[in-house]
Amino acid sequence: MSETPFALSELPWSPLALAADIEAGTSAGTVWNGAEIVIWRDSRGSLHAWEDRCPHRGMKLSFGFVRGDRLACLYHGWEFGDDATCRYIPAHPELAVPPTIRVARYKAAEALGMVWVAHPDAAEPSPEDSHAVFGLRSLQIDRSAPEIADLICRVGLPGCGGLNMPERLGPLIRWRQGDLGLIAGLQPMTDASCTLHLGMESDLPGTERAAMISATVALRTLAESSRSEGLS
Repeated sequence: MSETPFALSELPWSPLALAADIEAGTSAGTVWNGAEIVIWRDSRGSLHAWEDRCPHRGMKLSFGFVRGDRLACLYHGWEFGDDATCRYIPAHPELAVPPTIRVARYKAAEALGMVWVAHPDAAEPSPEDSHAVFGLRSLQIDRSAPEIADLICRVGLPGCGGLNMPERLGPLIRWRQGDLGLIAGLQPMTDASCTLHLGMESDLPGTERAAMISATVALRTLAESSRSEGLS
């Protein structure tokens, strides 16, 4: 196992969702190091990540809806194009909207079965697909991301066989448990909570997948109830 520590809050790219959970024409809100972010795909499947706040009255854009290549605010229907600028205001349909009305954007990419986000000034390249990953589930846990990283490197998924070769790669942990290769992406939400995005290197039949999902629930229970060394 790699013993190199990593400060998740300082990493430029972070996984914020399983890619399969953000379908074309949908959006989802999340939190990354205290920042509220909306992730959405337009009708063509292109991925976007913005600040989750309409510049008009501050409504969460994740409460809105996707119209083609635009994200519309639920409150007053303001529509923002894929460049995050406001394109249409229903109360003033003939208005040429000033280009200064825009939403703050993040960089967004898709790799390893996950949606990755970075600050707009991040110089580091986005992660790359080195192999196929099949999304299992995302799991919010009331523990810090470094604590959960330590736990996974010790136990993997409870009840899924022997743990072999856990390896930390920035916000990722890869390991083998039995015959299955697993990968976890760690998303720090606050100092005391995180979301774990879990994937597999091969897909499973329905009954086996259900057993794996049950194991993720057991992991969360263990994490939130344990006061053992490393999770005190």
